Amino acid sequence: MEKKLKSHGAWIGKWTFILAATGSAVGLGNIWGFPYKAGTNGGGAFVLIYLLCIVMIGVPIMISEIIIGRRAGNSPINAMKRTAMQSNTSSLWKLVGWSGITAGVLILSFYSVIAGICLNYIFIAALPSDALSSSDQFGAVIASPYNLLFWHTVFMLLTFLIVSAGVKNGIGRMVKILMPMLGFLLIFMVIYAMFNGAFIRTLEFLFAPDFSNVTAETFLSAMGQAFFSLSLGMGSIMAYGAYMPKDQKVVPTSFTVASLDTLVAMLAGLAIFPIIFAFNLEPNSGPGLVFVSMLSAFNQMQFGQIIGAFFFILLSIAALSSSISLLEPGVAYLSEEGFLSRRYSALAISFFAWSLGIGTALSFNVLSEFNLTPGRNFLDSMDFIANQILLPLGGMMIAIFVGWFMKKELITNEVGYVNQIIYKLWRFFIKFIAPISVASIFISQIL
Repeated sequence: MEKKLKSHGAWIGKWTFILAATGSAVGLGNIWGFPYKAGTNGGGAFVLIYLLCIVMIGVPIMISEIIIGRRAGNSPINAMKRTAMQSNTSSLWKLVGWSGITAGVLILSFYSVIAGICLNYIFIAALPSDALSSSDQFGAVIASPYNLLFWHTVFMLLTFLIVSAGVKNGIGRMVKILMPMLGFLLIFMVIYAMFNGAFIRTLEFLFAPDFSNVTAETFLSAMGQAFFSLSLGMGSIMAYGAYMPKDQKVVPTSFTVASLDTLVAMLAGLAIFPIIFAFNLEPNSGPGLVFVSMLSAFNQMQFGQIIGAFFFILLSIAALSSSISLLEPGVAYLSEEGFLSRRYSALAISFFAWSLGIGTALSFNVLSEFNLTPGRNFLDSMDFIANQILLPLGGMMIAIFVGWFMKKELITNEVGYVNQIIYKLWRFFIKFIAPISVASIFISQIL
């Protein structure tokens, strides 16, 4: 007999899941990574390949995670176990859930430190500064362990407070506030960049197709972006799927989330690169783009302090909407098993992730020469284990489970009526294309 697990509640309204899942997908990496990858890998050619990868890899795995989560109504660990047992296969499939939750906590530990820097930069950008000092400013910020730990603590506390309040009153309520705010700020930034930046050059950089730049590396980069940008393999979508209303259609919802995620990434490029090009700064990706290049541009702009503060508020919102989805799967597991209440479950996992984050904060300064794994400091080691091993393995195993082991009637019960051509294409993608593609990503990253 199956163990009776505690219920978590459900989303109020169909759009709550869409906003929550989009918030999970839209993170810092999406905003500062996708536009640069597009611009340096063939522009429109990369975007086209990326969209194909979304359809053939990202959305099929997202549909699979939602199906498993909603079918079981449990955390990823128990959802995988329960669905496996209903499919008359091994309960060891629950290890996929464990892998996802572990990856999520590891990512949260260093994500919180980076997101804390975003919070710090709201105030740095709002204050008058020397236009030439942005690089030195960033160096000073990361050189202080006390400063990093303070903002890391603030961000983790915000994440804890939202998740501990529950699915309906915490996560559900906040995504209805955060995501419209993110959309408003992003559109505001794009309009500002349109009139005050090198907008035409940006359109050419991002969208003009250059197939001469397309290589095998381009396809791997597009596949990786399609997989990682949708928060797949870490249990977040599966956990959120558990709270999804039964009358909500899985396939259209998944395409809506993927479309919104891609739209935000493209709008981010249209907001950032016109400003970068207008001030003759080099386009790059990652922290260097937003904390050095963008701050340098804001310092030279009229009303730059206000625009800069808005920009870093936008980044902080994107980070917070992702961080709550990293924390939720583990909290769901502890609370539904009855080990701890939701509040204490959130506190325990937040504290554990915060403690790991200390290592990341110190890896920027006092522990910068310390390697936790060969050739990698603490931050790089956490990133390697989570993003380059656990997430691809988790995504690949989810595709294999749904494609080859999950009972067909369980799948059709959750998917409901869908065009047979679309259904057969999805079955083909999830059985063959998705697992092979994610395996390629995994192999390319560890070699």
